[in-house]
Amino acid sequence: MSDSARIAAALLEVEGLTVEIRGAAGVTRPVDDVGLDIAAGETFALLGESGCGKSMTALAIARLLPGAAGVAGGRVRLGGDELLALPEASMRRVRGGRIGMIFQEPSTSLNPVMTVAAQIGEVLALHRSLAGAAARAEARRLLEAVGIPSAAARLDDYPFQFSGGMKQRVMIAMALAGEPELLIADEPTTALDVTIQAQVLDLLARLQAERGMAMLLITHDLGVVARIAHRVGLLYAGELIESGRREDFFNAPLHPYAQRLFAALPDGAVRGRMLAALSGGAPSFDQQFAGCRFAARCPSALERCRVEAPIWHEVGEQRVRCHLHDGGGEVRIRQRLALGVVTETPPSAEAAVLDVRDLAVHFPVKKGLFRRTTGWVRAVDGVGLRLVPGRTLALVGESGCGKTTVGRAILHLTPLTAGSVAFDGAPLRPRDRAAVRSMRRAVQMVFQDPFASLNPRMCVGDILEEGMVSLGVGGDAAARRRIVGGLLERIGLTPAMRWRYPHEFSGGQRQRIAIARALAVSPRVIVCDEPTSALDVSVQAQLLNLMCELQQERGLAYLFITHNLAVVRYMADDVAVMYLGRIVEQGPAARVLEAPAHPYTRMLLAAVPLVDAGAQARAPGGKGSPAEPPSPLAQPAGCHFHPRCPLADAACHASYPVERDLGNRHVVRCFRAETRQGSV
Repeated sequence: MSDSARIAAALLEVEGLTVEIRGAAGVTRPVDDVGLDIAAGETFALLGESGCGKSMTALAIARLLPGAAGVAGGRVRLGGDELLALPEASMRRVRGGRIGMIFQEPSTSLNPVMTVAAQIGEVLALHRSLAGAAARAEARRLLEAVGIPSAAARLDDYPFQFSGGMKQRVMIAMALAGEPELLIADEPTTALDVTIQAQVLDLLARLQAERGMAMLLITHDLGVVARIAHRVGLLYAGELIESGRREDFFNAPLHPYAQRLFAALPDGAVRGRMLAALSGGAPSFDQQFAGCRFAARCPSALERCRVEAPIWHEVGEQRVRCHLHDGGGEVRIRQRLALGVVTETPPSAEAAVLDVRDLAVHFPVKKGLFRRTTGWVRAVDGVGLRLVPGRTLALVGESGCGKTTVGRAILHLTPLTAGSVAFDGAPLRPRDRAAVRSMRRAVQMVFQDPFASLNPRMCVGDILEEGMVSLGVGGDAAARRRIVGGLLERIGLTPAMRWRYPHEFSGGQRQRIAIARALAVSPRVIVCDEPTSALDVSVQAQLLNLMCELQQERGLAYLFITHNLAVVRYMADDVAVMYLGRIVEQGPAARVLEAPAHPYTRMLLAAVPLVDAGAQARAPGGKGSPAEPPSPLAQPAGCHFHPRCPLADAACHASYPVERDLGNRHVVRCFRAETRQGSV
């Protein structure tokens, strides 16, 4: 379809959209002259780094901008109606009705003191004039449509009673309640594990096909874009710099920024090399841009790029804003850029710095007036791990399987129910405070959410020094200041930044500070709990490069807790796959990922969205990913995976499988274990 024909058929048309924020420092433009169009039944993915203006664009379209921000120019038409000209009373009927919106974080978007039925009922009453039994019946139908089991019984539940994936489904049901023509999905799968992410994406594709909705998908995940988008727009520093069909964008990205995003992706193909991370960060919006906004970070920048803003160029069916494409010629500079080589550590018989055996953590369930124990949640149930200097062990599995509890139990931050943790061959006893203190100096943890784990009332320098003071390392105050300055430089910041507070840094910078805090006491092991889960591609590459460099320099052992299997392929030497508190498969990363033996491991690998132009969303109405795992409070008899396993037989229902040795340090717990060469 030609551009003119596509625009004529568009449901949503955005032209020259500009957003300004007025503050004490002046006027900033987080969205500057953005234009896009989306047809009914089409998904347009708005892609870019955190802070590039993606969410602000969506908020401007729905006229939900914060008080200090306003639309300074442009047009937004929905079905021919100019939204920016509507009075607020009319716009309230559009929002939630003709436009549905799925916000990034369902936990903060759902009202914690209202039942699910009441929250969906508000939308139904306002936009469809439904109330009472009719509204309740429609709410139940919507929950069933988004795949929530026992929907009728869950209508009167509160948000906290739902898992993360189920809360996201409730948000989708609310967005669909007004029967929208346009659905705006703002990072709908961020921080979800791969199987729940696959379920949500399949659900969105199916509902879109059934209802013929247009969808604006906001994301930084190239795999999600490849799986579900029809067309792609790339934002940088508030400006749209490339747009086109998904297939063209993935086969031949035109803008140097797009090419560097692909080069920064971690996977097995670039294992052993540093990732081609972008240097520095995106420019701030409180400046006047004379030339190309990407010029300061572009490896192909011309002198012209710094003084003259590029215009749009047509290359086939793609559009790109870049001087390198002047004259209509095609410039192909996409490449895997090796910035250095990481020395791989071969398996060795070296003694483990940490040896975890039969680790168990059970939490009591207390009920009644006297808080009697009525059951146990077996969060971790007999886990064994071995961490060796210079090597990375990845612990993977779905949310709620017990991964984080394992990490906390190793550091004795969570009490052990059973099992042992040996440090340098000596078992640690919780009552031996001196031994635990010595272990905590050698074993540090990087938590998943750096903003929550950094004290907001302490400046960064004090945060980094706190551990040294507590453990009595680093020397006197002057020596500690020198160490802090060196650490800040090592993580790509400056010593002067020691006086800043956590809120003054970006998410990627805060995660680097969390790593520097762990390094301050010279540890030998770092437990990393989902350190890259909410980071965009370029910041993730910077962080992974830093971790690889530090491991090579200091011989660190990493326990890398994650659900990102692309990162596992790049980082891990060994992999342990966890399901409902137990390790179901473990061995060398290459063997486990390329020849998985357990059906659960194969299910995880099959759910990973591929960064591939040929990737297709599942056929609408087709069978999606298996259901969510059972509750740890009510674990199935026999093999815990049998309710979701396509290979389960009578033996799987009767007893839990013992560990089988498949050779080459590859072990599995499965009666029907298979080995398949090649990726799944």
